Amino acid sequence: MCPVKMAAIRAAVLVLLGLCLGGAAAAIPLVIWHGMGDSCCNPQSMGYIKKIVENKIPGIYVLSLKIGSNLIQDMENSFFMNVNDQVREVCSQLAKDPHLKGGYNAMGFSQGGQFLRAVAQRCPSPPMLNLISVGGQHQGVYGFPRCPGESSHICDWIRKTLDLGAYTQAVQEHLVQAEYWHDPLKEEDYRKNSIFLADINQERGINETYKKNLMALKKFVMVKFLNDTMVDPPISEWFGFYKSGQAKETIPLKESSLYLEDRLGLQEMDKAGKLVFLGVNGDHLHFSEEWFYSTILPFLQ
Repeated sequence: MCPVKMAAIRAAVLVLLGLCLGGAAAAIPLVIWHGMGDSCCNPQSMGYIKKIVENKIPGIYVLSLKIGSNLIQDMENSFFMNVNDQVREVCSQLAKDPHLKGGYNAMGFSQGGQFLRAVAQRCPSPPMLNLISVGGQHQGVYGFPRCPGESSHICDWIRKTLDLGAYTQAVQEHLVQAEYWHDPLKEEDYRKNSIFLADINQERGINETYKKNLMALKKFVMVKFLNDTMVDPPISEWFGFYKSGQAKETIPLKESSLYLEDRLGLQEMDKAGKLVFLGVNGDHLHFSEEWFYSTILPFLQ
């Protein structure tokens, strides 16, 4: 074969290799935040999610958030570290990570869903592109019917503490679950004293920066578990909640004042096709690998 042809073939191969390598390098980074009683790197939860995403999207950078210096602290902080402090810590981690400077996708599991929404609203740099909330409680919870695994004794104590005074300053500042406790029988107490959820849900006034930052998302995906026995009410996973003044009848997001008054930009996002509501059969955080690949993975690619 003549040298000219060989040179042309070599050049073509190098171009193709460059395209392939460029495609792998261009995978959008993913940030994940675990739920209550979990940790960043549990091989049966977040470690598993990280692994299957890396297997399916070659070259992707996956950051599983750790709050604290070790896994025990990370798990304990999911119960006892002020959520606002956790969000500040995460914003700092993200800002310092050179892999994320061009933007990233975010996926939060259970309470990690609303925590990452707070990151989107409060910390626009680096930019969050898509937010996937897997069982996150965006209108909070009003009860803990069941708690995960070995954390059940902690949850028994949490229930008693919340019953005694969820909206007292001491409880709000030191118990994570109190910070997204939403009592429909005490809406005024909730609006006035909730230091986290009432703030990110614009209950005390409109923070235009929060609204602008959330609306910058390309997609806000909310996954609801259709047989959820842990979240009360489960419709909170789709941003719905109990009708004010009682704890039996629920209303969907689109009938809420938050949506109708568009205090957070959700109505405008919905009209633009940015809100995605997904339902999956199963209890809280129970889903198959096949479902994850077919339903969630496309939002990460």
